[in-house]
Amino acid sequence: MRLGRFAVVFQPGDPPRTGTVSFYDPAGGALPDECDEVGECRELELALPLDGPVAAWQVPVCAVPVGDAVRHLVALRDEDATPAAAFWSAVAVTGLHLVARGRLLPGISPNGYDSWRVGPFDVSDVERIRALAAAMPPEARAVPIDPFAEQLVLPEAQGLVRAFLDAVADTLPRTPAAPWLTGDARFTGLDPEPVTDLREWAQEVSAGVDTGLRVALRLEGRGNFENTGLTAVVRMRSLADPTLVSDAAALWKGDEHGLGERATFEAMLAVRRAAATWQPLDRLLDEAAPVELELLDEDLVDLLGGAEARLAAAGVDVQWPPQLSRELDARVLIGSPPEQPPDVARFFRSAAPVTQSWQLTLAGEPLTDSEMDVVAKSRPIVRLREQWVAVAPELAGKARERQLPPLKAYDALAATLIGSTEVEDERVEVVADGWLSALRDRIAEPEDGLERLTAPSGLDGALRDYQLRGLRWLERMTSLGFGGCLADDMGLGKTVTVISLHLRRQADPVHAGPTLVICPASVLGNWEREIRRFAPGVPVRRFHGSARSLDGLAGGFVLTSYGTMRLDAPALSGRPWGMLVADEAQYVKNRLSGTAKVLREIPARARVALTGTPVENNLTELWAILDWTTPGLLDTVGAFRTRWARPIEVDRDTTSVERLSRLVRPFLVRRRKSDPDIAPELPPKTVTDHLVSLTGEQTMLYRRVVDEVMAEIRSSTTSIARRGLVLKLLVGLKQVCNHPAHYLKEPHGKLSGRSEKLQLLDDLLETILAEDGAALVFTQYVQMARLLERHLAERGVPAQLLHGGTPVPRREEMVQRFQTGAVPVFLLSLRAAGTGLNLTRADHVIHYDRWWNPAVEEQATDRAYRIGQTKPVQVHRLIAQGTLEERIAALLESKRELADAVLTGGETALTELSDAELLRLVQLPNEE
Repeated sequence: MRLGRFAVVFQPGDPPRTGTVSFYDPAGGALPDECDEVGECRELELALPLDGPVAAWQVPVCAVPVGDAVRHLVALRDEDATPAAAFWSAVAVTGLHLVARGRLLPGISPNGYDSWRVGPFDVSDVERIRALAAAMPPEARAVPIDPFAEQLVLPEAQGLVRAFLDAVADTLPRTPAAPWLTGDARFTGLDPEPVTDLREWAQEVSAGVDTGLRVALRLEGRGNFENTGLTAVVRMRSLADPTLVSDAAALWKGDEHGLGERATFEAMLAVRRAAATWQPLDRLLDEAAPVELELLDEDLVDLLGGAEARLAAAGVDVQWPPQLSRELDARVLIGSPPEQPPDVARFFRSAAPVTQSWQLTLAGEPLTDSEMDVVAKSRPIVRLREQWVAVAPELAGKARERQLPPLKAYDALAATLIGSTEVEDERVEVVADGWLSALRDRIAEPEDGLERLTAPSGLDGALRDYQLRGLRWLERMTSLGFGGCLADDMGLGKTVTVISLHLRRQADPVHAGPTLVICPASVLGNWEREIRRFAPGVPVRRFHGSARSLDGLAGGFVLTSYGTMRLDAPALSGRPWGMLVADEAQYVKNRLSGTAKVLREIPARARVALTGTPVENNLTELWAILDWTTPGLLDTVGAFRTRWARPIEVDRDTTSVERLSRLVRPFLVRRRKSDPDIAPELPPKTVTDHLVSLTGEQTMLYRRVVDEVMAEIRSSTTSIARRGLVLKLLVGLKQVCNHPAHYLKEPHGKLSGRSEKLQLLDDLLETILAEDGAALVFTQYVQMARLLERHLAERGVPAQLLHGGTPVPRREEMVQRFQTGAVPVFLLSLRAAGTGLNLTRADHVIHYDRWWNPAVEEQATDRAYRIGQTKPVQVHRLIAQGTLEERIAALLESKRELADAVLTGGETALTELSDAELLRLVQLPNEE
């Protein structure tokens, strides 16, 4: 039932929470049958122009209690709703905001029931309520006060808005915490409770909070601030209408003030309440008619040092003179010499401390040392730069004690890049001077301010604009001694960018030397082909296989695999490399792995990481990559988890995400195929989800797996055993969705007619091959890939299978056969072939089953959808409808929207679901 197409009216109740929100057809028509799902169907007398002039009509409505209606009304913000529905939606949102700000008061309804209401209000609250009331459409208050009256009268708009806000306030706080707020358990439940015995208490709660007057102070400077202080002029503000304010002098003189007959009495009470918050106001109580107060220097120090905030919390506004500047502030200045050190990266890796101190600013401009001396020794009001300035005592203290404890070099760089730091649990702005400031300006935005660069001599080919920018960024960072992570999407030409970087570095003797590339074995051939293609004059050798050797190495490229690197670590570590490149750097995301440890031991003047997925599961993987390229930048892994990973991954702190982004941005360039300057370089890509049903056999197997494994999960006694069983359940169900023979481990069993997925694959391939197309078919299971290979062979479809056990020479031969069109269908296991291969012959990518991490799945798609692809690419994802697969597909889409720094852990995360949550995830629809 789409509620946005109905009009809405509100009928107040006593107590307010018993009010009713009614949805109705503005044309007076009947409501749909789904009305019962939302509220109670009834008829209501409404004043509507259904047949000419406005008259009272019995109209069908859907009546909903306030507590339920608020949820529906808030949801209407995103719908194209009727004016009345949109209006009450706005009022509901306002009510939620007021409650969230703690604008709640306990009280007693006119009929003597426990109730909560909104209040007290500030000026902006009252203005908002008045604006809402002025915008109320007639159909939003169409319930006549007396439907039998000769002339219909509708409720007063502002009173109706206030009644609805009270109803929201009377509904939401009814929790076990309510007695703590009120001292009475009767304010907890939704059922009306008589509380007439609390009427006097309720009046006391309201007194001075929601009724009467409140003090406001207007500070005036009468003469020269140097010779005289400030005078606090006492003003009175109505609590019932905070927009109504008058100088206290008007009350004592009897002038027109509009604050009511009891204004003078209420004014004395208000002054007494304000004096309880700020002691200098006690002096007003000595006067019969408190009008103004001469403030001493110590009063101003107290006011600037925190009393103003205490007064504001008590509802006492303080208005400062317009000619007195309040723009004095403090920030941290990180000091550095004017000249940059010869080796920037070595400086940051050293333990040399970097000085930091307080720097005061006026309107954002830094004060000189002499001006800070004036502030340090001054009264609370000083003359600076031809203007009078208020000086808070904490700012005067910072001007006197300027030095702060020194920082480690990388901590200083981090604070400079982020632009803020914490000092005594307070976050403050940070700036740097000297060469550190210049370095920050140079590297903070990796692709900004880069001079125009041409492709290096020796490169046989042209670089696209974004590749040139990436080359210039890498050259800049490596020339400074820093490393860098080029995290472009797969297929955007990271390889040719690094080849160009190697060529440029050879032109400078300081940076020249051989480049060692470490990559998965499956990518060795691709690197060799690319180097020979783009840099034909550069020596390249593979350090791989039984005959590997580094003898006679003078320059050029050396290519090796991660496995060989581990085996021959001493040989590789014993040579000084000009540059070390870790391709598919996610392979070393585990900092404790032997591969990652060996990689750290190989010396090089520059380190470059290449990966399309700098973060697959958690932020520690990002730390592992950047701590290799730029050791020390992100501190120790323990400190990184405390400072960054926990706030981002657990607390979902968006501020921490932004700060971490500013810190790593100079050292990691991330570009996507969807970026505006890259998208025109690629043909279109279409992604289609194909939902297929389970066969009868699959349905029977699916239910059996759910029943049997869920029983085991419920009876498991340890968390480790339970996690293992949950993984067993998830894997079993995915195998059933693929094909019964996959789950039943029938390598030679019948395949046709047992899986709708397999039938759909046949249909897709038939169409693709008829159009002379080529397809990549990915599955995460080698066993399923072998079944597909047998099935296609039986049907006479030319296909080949690549998996983790395929030897490197055979892999390269298979890639060549596919690229030349000898084999139109390439079956690939996702993990073994999801990275490093260039398969642009394919114009179709079929994901037979879904991976848990969308980034990994996209990397597989990028084997075909990459620079060099000239045809539109169609991506087909096969999903068993109504099963775990369909629900996981929805989860993947939501996960895709998360920032790279907030990715979660796939299957492992699902092991933490409760039994009930897990059952809802895996059950078939008719069993839920």
